[in-house]
Amino acid sequence: MVNTYWHKQSPDKPLFAELMWSRPENKRHAGKLLIIGGNSHGFSTAAETYRESLKSGIGTVRVLLPDALQKIVSKIFIEAEFAPSTPSGSFSQRSVAEVLSLADWADSILLASDIGHNSETAIMIETIVRKYHGQLTLFGDSIDYLKQSSSNLFERASTTFCPTFQQLQQLVVSSHAVQPITSGMDLLHFVDALHELTEHSSANFIIDHLENICATSGGQVCTTRINQRPTTSSLAARASVWLTQNPTKPFEALACSAYQLVESMSSETTI
Repeated sequence: MVNTYWHKQSPDKPLFAELMWSRPENKRHAGKLLIIGGNSHGFSTAAETYRESLKSGIGTVRVLLPDALQKIVSKIFIEAEFAPSTPSGSFSQRSVAEVLSLADWADSILLASDIGHNSETAIMIETIVRKYHGQLTLFGDSIDYLKQSSSNLFERASTTFCPTFQQLQQLVVSSHAVQPITSGMDLLHFVDALHELTEHSSANFIIDHLENICATSGGQVCTTRINQRPTTSSLAARASVWLTQNPTKPFEALACSAYQLVESMSSETTI
């Protein structure tokens, strides 16, 4: 039987070259991305996703951090904006109104890692998922907050997970997929599992595994060979930008984001 859902993308030949070369030239038409992340112990992940989204070609990007960071960050990361935080330095429940206001502005939201673990932060994240209907990309501990209710997220349109391998395993269990994902899988069986996971789901996934960036949407799977591992921040940021600019073509967008990231890493290595 011929496998029709596995698409292999080589570093010198993108699957969707037309989409790669027809990107918006004007920043006003290149999308608006909101990045939410950080806690009082750090904001490096949010800062990295900010830098990567600019490299990827986003039109406008705003970064929201908890205000426990304001005194430290405002002078060295002037692009940051701030929302109320808990005494422990994570987003508080009082930040919900500000988050939803910025969400009205955004075409897409990236829930970054390093959000911290707090019940009030959990309420903020759950509110975003429930009330925001645009493109939503999750990675790091933002996935951990939602993995118990991830079966509902699989039915939410325009949701993309950028998980670690262990997080992917947990998400597969909660999705009640027939085929579990195990550490001993070769690439062929891993692709089969990703196909099954998304064939009847609205969710998208992109993950670095088995020396490939593997992206899947609507049962279609794209693999892009890599020589070095990208950070999860860069993978999530690039995916967010391409999904923002191509909301009706999630599979094509994810494939292009993988190609662009591999190309970017190669050019940085040769400099």
